[in-house]
Amino acid sequence: MAKKGSPFEEYDMLEQIGNGSFGSVHRAQHKIDNRIVAVKIMKRKFNSISECVSLREFKVLKQLSAHPNIVQLYDSYLSPNKEFYFVMEYINGGNMYQLIKCRRDAETEFARWEIRSIVYQILSGLAHVHKLGIFHRDMKPENILIDNTPSQDGQHSKNIVTVKIADFGLAREMKSRPPYTEYVSTRWYRAPEVLLRSNAYSFPVDLWAVGAMFAELITLRPLFPGQSEIDQVFRICELLGSPNPSEWREGVKLAAKIGFQFPKISPKPLISVLPNATPSMLDLLEHLMYYDPKLRLSAEAAMSHPFF
Repeated sequence: MAKKGSPFEEYDMLEQIGNGSFGSVHRAQHKIDNRIVAVKIMKRKFNSISECVSLREFKVLKQLSAHPNIVQLYDSYLSPNKEFYFVMEYINGGNMYQLIKCRRDAETEFARWEIRSIVYQILSGLAHVHKLGIFHRDMKPENILIDNTPSQDGQHSKNIVTVKIADFGLAREMKSRPPYTEYVSTRWYRAPEVLLRSNAYSFPVDLWAVGAMFAELITLRPLFPGQSEIDQVFRICELLGSPNPSEWREGVKLAAKIGFQFPKISPKPLISVLPNATPSMLDLLEHLMYYDPKLRLSAEAAMSHPFF
């Protein structure tokens, strides 16, 4: 339950570290124990505690019990001036987009064990989210935060970094009924069923996005950097080929419904765009990026793939 009051009574605001359509994020320090946290200030004004607790992001964060690969909510406040604040775990290492850009600028590829560690942790966090009946809907490198903090004994763990899934502003619960109509996910990581305006998608949209991020960790380049929704579909078809009714009947129906005709393109081998990938990498990617969402691996099943 949100508290009445302001986090400024307990925390000193240090600096703004992010700004989005829903709110701004600030680094802050607890006045007594010096703990560093992130404070998110929602842009929208709230009139009551009950209005705060009905906010989707807040409801989702409250349901997500502690997990090492999910950013944790510590506290929340509704101030007298109607501002709603989340006090959250502070992650010190930026995000996966910045990590990939840093490697690309340095022309230094990730080692296979680094990719294995990062992707496994993303799947682990996602499996936890899905088990609770929630799907994220905005999985992208900017929403995968990087924690460089050493363990308590001063040593880094076997992982290069700890990664944590963040920003549940677009998340939905499975018990909330379709249609799901509003904008979902950054275009480059958007699943084909969402691009074709399905309003009854589910957990597999998150796994498609994991596949796209997995490929990006291998090549340091986005897999499908579409310039528009139509261009996005064309880029997917250029690699995976055009779906036919026998492999994705629902997709062909969705395309017809919005007046879209798939180009007649044959699939390319994945290795043609991922020349450094191992056979087990390519196999996992293939199983995350089937056109038919029913055929994609679940997060939990993907964690048992031979690549890991």
